[in-house]
Amino acid sequence: MNGNSVEAKLREDIPSARERSPDLNPAAGELARRLDEIAILLDIDGTLLDLAPTPREVWVPPGLSRTLNRLLQKTSGALALVSGRSLNDIDLIFAPEQYPVVGGHGAEMRLAIDSEAVASHAPPMDKELKRRLAAIAKLSPGILLEDKGYSLALHYRLAPHAEKAIYEAVSLIRADLPNAPIEVLPGKCVCEIKPSGFTKATGVRELMTHEPFKGRRPIFIGDDVTDESVFAIVPEYGGLAFSVGRHAKGMAGYFDDPREVREWLARLVGDEAAAKP
Repeated sequence: MNGNSVEAKLREDIPSARERSPDLNPAAGELARRLDEIAILLDIDGTLLDLAPTPREVWVPPGLSRTLNRLLQKTSGALALVSGRSLNDIDLIFAPEQYPVVGGHGAEMRLAIDSEAVASHAPPMDKELKRRLAAIAKLSPGILLEDKGYSLALHYRLAPHAEKAIYEAVSLIRADLPNAPIEVLPGKCVCEIKPSGFTKATGVRELMTHEPFKGRRPIFIGDDVTDESVFAIVPEYGGLAFSVGRHAKGMAGYFDDPREVREWLARLVGDEAAAKP
């Protein structure tokens, strides 16, 4: 079976959440039989885990860690979480489990669960710039400040009225520092500012040069604007990309919500108990 026919077959076996039959069990399909050729790449917030009022309130549903561990085993380690969260934050959420990670929007990476080596691809954000950006949180009591080291995020899920004021304040700081190598990442009720030069896509590109990811076809699932850079490069590797909660251009399909993603992954490894709603 040549590369094109393999991709076509995978597309047949990975229908969107809307298209697939409720009785379909992907564990019996072509995809499940080819997990040794595939890399599973998963965003966290809004994809694997349901969004919460604050970043610290997200939680790992029962059965998800078991599903991820089975995927890790069946792919010979070619499963990675691809997130804007820091690696330490990800480990805290999934504790005591650990997984290969592309964290901080590509700023840091851990290739294997049994490795203490973490590759850093960005310097910490300038302290003075961070101080000025952090002051924006004073615009409203509901704005939550998250310092990720490599970036700074302003969450306004508890203060949606402050969205416009936050972005206007960030724009003023950027205008005052036109040569500062930074970029603004809009997300779901969050405005994140980070140094330019690295993204989730750059992180995934590097990940795909290392074993056991090298030479595999990536399947990436994401939900937010920051995932679009990965959506764009997945076809280069003969892989498939899926969005969550919305249609996105060029996607092989979409899931309605993280619960559907978790159920689909569980069925992929034949974990029917975890796949039950």
